[in-house]
Amino acid sequence: MINEKLRAKQQWTVVIFGFFALSLAFSARAALGLVMPVWQQEFGWSSSYISSVGAAALIVMAIVAPFAGRLVDRKGPRFTLNLGMGLLGVGCLLVATMNGKIMFIIGFSGFSAVGFGIVATHVVATAVARTFENKAGLATGIATSGATGGQFLIVPLIASLLAFVSWRWSFGALGITSLLLIPCILSSLKPQKSPSDNQVAQTSGHTNMAHDLKYILKKPTFHALFWSFLICGFTTTGVIETHLLPFAAYCGFPPIPSAAAYGILSGVNLFGMIAAGWLTDRVNRPLLLAAIYGLRSLTFIFLASLPGSSIETLFLFAILFGAVDYSTVPVTASLVASHVGLKVMGLAMGLISAGHAIGGALGAFLGGYFFDTTGDYGLLWMGCLWLAIGAGVIVLLIPKTGPEMVNAPEQTVS
Repeated sequence: MINEKLRAKQQWTVVIFGFFALSLAFSARAALGLVMPVWQQEFGWSSSYISSVGAAALIVMAIVAPFAGRLVDRKGPRFTLNLGMGLLGVGCLLVATMNGKIMFIIGFSGFSAVGFGIVATHVVATAVARTFENKAGLATGIATSGATGGQFLIVPLIASLLAFVSWRWSFGALGITSLLLIPCILSSLKPQKSPSDNQVAQTSGHTNMAHDLKYILKKPTFHALFWSFLICGFTTTGVIETHLLPFAAYCGFPPIPSAAAYGILSGVNLFGMIAAGWLTDRVNRPLLLAAIYGLRSLTFIFLASLPGSSIETLFLFAILFGAVDYSTVPVTASLVASHVGLKVMGLAMGLISAGHAIGGALGAFLGGYFFDTTGDYGLLWMGCLWLAIGAGVIVLLIPKTGPEMVNAPEQTVS
């Protein structure tokens, strides 16, 4: 009985600290947009330069993602999260004390970007899946909702420090808080094997990364999830997070109501992830994921009709899109665990997350290109509508049930 209570406490500790770690990482990413106007005035930097540093950080994240997944497969969440928080904390402190471009690049596109790649949804989702046997979907939804919860809860605090003190205090607070989370994780996440870990250990010995990669690439489910998640990144991180507010300004809406609508989107996003996680434990998962993509496609109809509409339409879109924004994460993670295997879940999720980042970069670039070419966003919204439908069709090809969750490469290496 005591062991069961300790194990339950350990399980939910992973959820709690995964939530907080993602909140800090995603808030640090969002802080770049908040301080951009201040740096333009203080340092004379152009928006294109600051944006290019942010884009470089995204590229670093995409490169790091598979290795971070591999790390959590081999070292576990305790070591991996602490490494990521340490790098993130050092990077934010470097930015807080910078006086020139070189230190900014090293701090944000170097240390912080590697930290972003490690403290990511795929790492936290893998940690949860390897810890929970029951209610893994709900736990994953709660833990990974920190990705949007940070934007909803922490970013306003960063903005307050920026307004009332200085931007250096904003990044300094992020850096110090990240470092303070390390001893909390060390003391709370004890090296303790869960039943899932024991099952994983029984399947095979350690394999090298090349062999695991070959094993993953042979799985049809991996390809379905990779390409659907790439489309997910295109339609969310790339298009909405980059172009929604500029589109609202294009439609003639004032900045404050537009920002409020985006805040509502982030808030609904948090609850959408938790609800999707709860449903993951109870319904047909490929059908659930297809429904999420299908509902997302319909939201772009609202955007296409936004010019000439009232601000209420923008708020309605924010509510609807927020419900199906990051809600793909817990369902995708659950399908990777059951159809690809727990032993290689970190690496598989890392590759899928890299695809998400690539899709995001494409969405951000093509959104600007289409607007410059056509003079409006209509073509972009219609493209996103059909891409989301395509993603829904792709995931419907995934079987309802897969091999054992611990299905893993049989070949062992010394």
